[in-house]
Amino acid sequence: MRKRNIAASSSSGYKIMVVDDEIGIIDSLSVVLRRMGYNFTGIVNPLEAIEKVREEHYDLLILDYLMNPIHGDKVVEKIREFNRDLYILLLTGHKDLAPPLETIRALDIQGYCEKSDRFDQLLLLVESGIKSISQLNTIKKFKDGLNSILQAVPKIYQLQPVGNILEEILTEIMPLVNSDNAFILVDNITKTANEGDKSIFKGIGRYRTEIGDFMEMLSPNLMEGIGYARTTKEVVRLDNGVILPLVNEYLQSMGVIFVESSDTEEGIKLLEIYANQAASSLNNAFLHSLVNIKNEELNITYNELKIRYMDTIEALRLAVDAKDMYTRGHSDRVAHYAVKIGETLGLSPQELEMLRVGGIFHDVGKIGTADDILLKTDKLNEKEFEEIKKHPLKGAHILSAVSMFKEVAPIVKSHHERIDGEGYPEGLKGNEIPLLARIIAVADAFDAMLSDRLYRPKLNLEETKRQLLEGAGTQFDAFIVDRFISLLENCDQFVHEAAATYE
Repeated sequence: MRKRNIAASSSSGYKIMVVDDEIGIIDSLSVVLRRMGYNFTGIVNPLEAIEKVREEHYDLLILDYLMNPIHGDKVVEKIREFNRDLYILLLTGHKDLAPPLETIRALDIQGYCEKSDRFDQLLLLVESGIKSISQLNTIKKFKDGLNSILQAVPKIYQLQPVGNILEEILTEIMPLVNSDNAFILVDNITKTANEGDKSIFKGIGRYRTEIGDFMEMLSPNLMEGIGYARTTKEVVRLDNGVILPLVNEYLQSMGVIFVESSDTEEGIKLLEIYANQAASSLNNAFLHSLVNIKNEELNITYNELKIRYMDTIEALRLAVDAKDMYTRGHSDRVAHYAVKIGETLGLSPQELEMLRVGGIFHDVGKIGTADDILLKTDKLNEKEFEEIKKHPLKGAHILSAVSMFKEVAPIVKSHHERIDGEGYPEGLKGNEIPLLARIIAVADAFDAMLSDRLYRPKLNLEETKRQLLEGAGTQFDAFIVDRFISLLENCDQFVHEAAATYE
């Protein structure tokens, strides 16, 4: 008998070992199985095969029944002493000499096949076996994942500093999808009568970094995904990972976890289960003031996050402005006009600040719109217009990524709604549209009409006023238009002040 070990292929895929003392069988199967993408190892010595299985992981074993120095059933018997999970197919060239059915069952041999010049039947058994192995692996992974979650839950319910809790959550969740990098953005750390929700982040892997560096890692697509997950309380899958909303038992959005991974399909349910447990434990800790953290340290972290996130969105806003020389300064002027309207309505300082921020960032969602659409000089076709109509919602999601903008996001989302219900993205009508969004809509239209655009020259003041009045009650809130028209009586100074805010 010749002793020969054919090295395993470096190709990816399931690992299959073939044991047969006929080298011709091994050579033939090597060609066929490697062509199908399997990682192949061929061995002619059954005793060597036993040790190989003991030392390395294999998914499937194909072995001959009649071999020297021991038969295939004895090989399986020895392997089953230390490995009960290996999927095994038995081959024989002598039907009458095959082991009895009782032996095959007792040794957990999953399949039996007679040798032939063609491998069709064997390959069908291999494919069926691999499917079974895949399903078993998924079940085992889910079972192990659930056990991991059950073991991890007590840790995240323990009384410990918030940084430790957040890191524990990330550490436990990443193995569920073979990830090395993740971060968590969470609200409601502290809350007093004078303060709203606060957001704080914790990163692990490449996200274990300073807040400024962390913000540079947030692409517009990731920011939009975070906001979408927080707003809809739904899982968001991206090409490079998954965003999990943290929702407490009162169905309040507390934040998100982002886990970076290219393969989240099998582990997604485990991630959702763990995220629910994490949200519950965090909420429990916050509600009972059990988090051991100095408020001064938290405020420093939160304020830095607020500044950095504001800087990030400002950069996105300026990037939108930079795409079109005709619209530069538009957002600043809209913010100026909106605040002036708000002042005539007697709005509070807090509402005026929301108007200012909403006006500045109302078009930030255009960051993902193609230049050939934004810069088109003739009328948009239906498909292009549908793309443009996405920007209010995209902008709202970007702003919703952290809680500090949660009151501004609805203003941005609704600034293209119409009083008659013919606007977008939700077709709201009348008082369904937030008051501040109705103000932004008038200010936005006014500045757009007074500005040169690629597709038309600017309108004069009288024509602009006429179109505002014409749209009152249908496109715009008639009361707001009336107040705005009264402001325009001192138009020269009014428009000059708006231009000065940009300069």
